[in-house]
Amino acid sequence: MRRDDLSEAVKQRLKRYPPPYDNHYGVVVAPPPVDGIPLAELTATHAAALAAMAEIDTTATTIPDSFIFNRLLQRQEALGSSAIEGTHSTLDELLRADDPEDETVTSAARQVREYAIALESLIPEARDRGQSIFDLDLIRRLHRDVMRHDPDYGDAPGEFRDRVVWIGGTGDISRSIWNPPPAEDVVPSLEGTLSYMRGEDMHMMHQSIVGRMAVAHAHFEAVHPFRDGNGRVGRLLLPLMMAAEGHVPLYLSSFIEDRKTDYANALKDAQQRGRWASMIGFMSTAVVETVAELRVTQECVAAIRADWETRRRFRRNSASARTLDILLKYPVVTINRLAALLEVTFAQAAIAVRQLEEVGILRERTGFARNRIFAADEILTVMNRPFGSEPEWEPRTPVADARVPEPDTTSEVSPSPRLS
Repeated sequence: MRRDDLSEAVKQRLKRYPPPYDNHYGVVVAPPPVDGIPLAELTATHAAALAAMAEIDTTATTIPDSFIFNRLLQRQEALGSSAIEGTHSTLDELLRADDPEDETVTSAARQVREYAIALESLIPEARDRGQSIFDLDLIRRLHRDVMRHDPDYGDAPGEFRDRVVWIGGTGDISRSIWNPPPAEDVVPSLEGTLSYMRGEDMHMMHQSIVGRMAVAHAHFEAVHPFRDGNGRVGRLLLPLMMAAEGHVPLYLSSFIEDRKTDYANALKDAQQRGRWASMIGFMSTAVVETVAELRVTQECVAAIRADWETRRRFRRNSASARTLDILLKYPVVTINRLAALLEVTFAQAAIAVRQLEEVGILRERTGFARNRIFAADEILTVMNRPFGSEPEWEPRTPVADARVPEPDTTSEVSPSPRLS
């Protein structure tokens, strides 16, 4: 870490590392700023981000079952955040990992799944507890959740580091771009982050939710409380901050992955020189672009769902008709999993799958006679597209009278007493 890259205020926070790194210094991170942060030319972008969040919050109150709450978005977040750190999986693999019967799931997919499960469980808790959720126990819990399936992590997941770490330098501390605080200063420095996230100072009056997310994230990453997994934990805290303050959580990791260089530069500017506006500008753009992406995805998924209705005469409340809505959240299923989700028998779910296969809504993936996996490829194609690209989907143009009729099998779609 070059001293010339540090502001004078940051240089005043340097502290010598213990041997064998006693020729180097870490930064005992100062508490986050509590005054207003001038944004200059970033003011318009910041205002657009706040407007985008307000738009999503309004949608949540008027359309409670909106796509903005879809579990697939949490899976996307888990994939994007993990990919930034080099843990790669696919949406298909991740959705298969949700099925306990699938024994082909990779360890990477299981690791990414833990990230998604953490979001699923903690978003409601953040809404209920508010900003009081931000404490040391939460940070330990998040780290355990995202690192317990990492075969290469040497420490106990959830335990704060007890040694020197550095960022950048490809293993050589003399080439690092940031040296976090020595181990004995981790908890005191992290308490500063958490106090800020709990809103325990005047910054709640002077800084917006987007500004606080940017500052808290950069501050947490500067403290770097674990040997590895800090980025994933830090990005998990962003939707939790939004939920804790009563906003709809947005999942920003796909944007961050797409703009990794800009992300790294904004972090470096905030940490090395205290230029928090750089991070606020990046976070503002992330919010604006993520909301725009969400709109496009939501519109395309709605169009796919409407197109499905044209392919067959579905009887109301039949297993096939109810499966259409389930596939928007669970686009990769087995017949057993679908039967459980529908609360019908295996035979009833199998009929629904066969009918949806016939009209191209589902496709069998394995080619096996048993343990077959079915996918709604149109949904997966939309969700798997690169961030910012247009969905490659075109509606079918069936003749209305040529739609495949669904046979009258009322007894085949009644709820199963065994599963109800």
